[in-house]
Amino acid sequence: MTRVTRLVGMMRPRRLLRGVACLVVPGELALLVCLMAGLRPPAPVLAAAEAAVLLLLTAEAAVFLRLWLREGRTPREAVRELVPRPVLRLAGHELRLMWSLLLWAARRRSGAGPGEQAFGHARDQAGLLLGLGFVCVVETVAMSYLLNPWPVLHAVVLVLDVYTVLFVVGLHAASATRPHTLSEHTLRLRQAAHVDVRIPLERIASVSYELLFTHDGKEDGVLNLAVGSQTSLTLTLSEPVESVGLLGGTRRVHTVRCHADDARSLLQAVTRARGALSPPRGRPAS
Repeated sequence: MTRVTRLVGMMRPRRLLRGVACLVVPGELALLVCLMAGLRPPAPVLAAAEAAVLLLLTAEAAVFLRLWLREGRTPREAVRELVPRPVLRLAGHELRLMWSLLLWAARRRSGAGPGEQAFGHARDQAGLLLGLGFVCVVETVAMSYLLNPWPVLHAVVLVLDVYTVLFVVGLHAASATRPHTLSEHTLRLRQAAHVDVRIPLERIASVSYELLFTHDGKEDGVLNLAVGSQTSLTLTLSEPVESVGLLGGTRRVHTVRCHADDARSLLQAVTRARGALSPPRGRPAS
């Protein structure tokens, strides 16, 4: 009972910190917008805002150290206790995009282990994303020239524009460096840096080549991993698998549609791998 009481007591400060953060962060953003627009808030307001941020960071650090040093949590577990899951998921997504840029520049791949077959799926959207990246570069240069008379606004917009370019190119890099993989027992399907679904081969009831360019996003239990608005393989599962969304939401899916640069080769590889599985106990091999 004492341990439960302590856990409840710790949860209250964490929830309070999250609530304060939800108030302080938007307030800081509002002040930033005012400064960019040339409106300088009164000095007491600025001082109060900075003091609130400092107190919030101090409280977060104190709780983090308590979780890490006193309660024996790992640093990663302590961060998960303090930061909402959607925020962590978004931050992790951005980090994976930036890491993908480095892997892409080094001509390396992520997640393809020894003995696994890799199947790329980035080719059919490369032109679109790289073209969009070029447009963003042109827009960055134009905005930098137009906003030159306003140094603060120029600096903020320049940072946002450069990050936008990195984000768009990072989407292609993530797709190029994170291919679908097929191991002896598992098919791993990925889309950029935000979808990663592992499907045990014994759960695949059927797989077929089916080229589709339109998809109903509201279909219950269906996961569409479209590339360039198209999917080329349809997998029907005997048992549903769990798919995790960008913000951490989960859903059970029984049908998965995906795309690969060489969809027919992936189809043949999956068919061979399913055929090589050992038959269930009590059932003779066919």
